[in-house]
Amino acid sequence: MSKGWFTPAAEALRASAVGPVASFDPESTPGFDGDKESGSELLASRGQDLADLQELLYANGRSGDHRSVLLVLQGMDTAGKGGIVRHVGGLVDPQGLSIKGFGKPTPEELQHDFLWRIHKALPPAGRIGIFDRSHYEDVLPVRVHNLVPKAEWEKRYDIINQFESELVAGGTTIIKCCLVVSKDEQKARLAERLDRPDKYWKYNPGDIDERAHWDAYLEAYQDIFELTDKDSAPWFVIPANRKWFARLAVCELLTTTLAGLELDWPEADFDVEAEKKRLAASD
Repeated sequence: MSKGWFTPAAEALRASAVGPVASFDPESTPGFDGDKESGSELLASRGQDLADLQELLYANGRSGDHRSVLLVLQGMDTAGKGGIVRHVGGLVDPQGLSIKGFGKPTPEELQHDFLWRIHKALPPAGRIGIFDRSHYEDVLPVRVHNLVPKAEWEKRYDIINQFESELVAGGTTIIKCCLVVSKDEQKARLAERLDRPDKYWKYNPGDIDERAHWDAYLEAYQDIFELTDKDSAPWFVIPANRKWFARLAVCELLTTTLAGLELDWPEADFDVEAEKKRLAASD
């Protein structure tokens, strides 16, 4: 019997199906019974499927179709968001991608509401947009560090739900993935960054300070799942201790989502036979 997904990833990883994030096992491989070798083989295969579907999406966008896909990546530092961008986003033609990372807001961004910078980064028609962090930063570190009053960040869950609902109504399919790494695994990954000169650039001393707020972040993530996990804009919880599985899971979610759009190649907007004759007669 071949190893693979015995439960569809969209079911096995849905936030509402995995239970409290505080007791979630970042070493697990929900819905998948293969090992790293079989997972890597499946990633290559599904990666080709993803590339083909992304080309369909892009072609339709060039032909007037307004649809797009937005992949939101959240997670603790070292959870592997950048690896997903490189190893999953890297499976498709870059011209069909729109990638944006969100860090600490700039002075200009702080002069506007928290969704202002998000609106500017949304994927255009025919593209897959990937957000490395997102509008959820405004109910995560903002909440954990009391950067704005509780009365203000509490309102943002409803604002986010309304924002995402409008995006979906406008033709954007939303996939939200939270990469969950264990505290011990994060410590090991931070240690590796300190041991390797080629990793120094990735190290941020503030990451150690953030570890003191681990439980508060888990509590904030749990509220996000309970308040903003909608069928129209679902949250998926991705165990991230095994990088190969996290990449496979996100690839599978993207691939099945694109397949669900049931795209076909756009019809020619010219007379094909006439163009064949013109081409044959040209020098």
